Amino acid sequence: MEYVFPALIEADPDGGYLVTFPDVPEAITAGETLAEARSNAVEALGLALRGVLTMDRSLPSTRSTKPGLIDIAVDPTTALKLAVVEAFNESGLTKSELARRLGRVETEARRILDPDHPTKLPLLQEALAVLGKDIIVSVRGAA
Repeated sequence: MEYVFPALIEADPDGGYLVTFPDVPEAITAGETLAEARSNAVEALGLALRGVLTMDRSLPSTRSTKPGLIDIAVDPTTALKLAVVEAFNESGLTKSELARRLGRVETEARRILDPDHPTKLPLLQEALAVLGKDIIVSVRGAA
């Protein structure tokens, strides 16, 4: 599960830069500078993907390969939250069973699975482990 999507960053005729994601049309943002546009793109992408999950839809796959697109990754905490929700949806478990396996009450399992509810890293790691997933961190040079 990678949460990196290609973005098109274009000069806005009114000034600054406009950022769109061909595979995530809900994610649109802008910035006065290129650096601000990229930073806003990370946030817009995360918000859009969490919104997709909130509407009980599957996350889009990355298909766009047009020249000129720049890869944008969601922030690490959002990536882990998205991974937990996706792994849970694929698992066939109930929220009660997830809670039991985590040794927690069902209301806490519901909060873990709520894309907009903040969850601390150790609990996201624990949930992913219970769901049979490993976390692998990758760092690469900025585009």
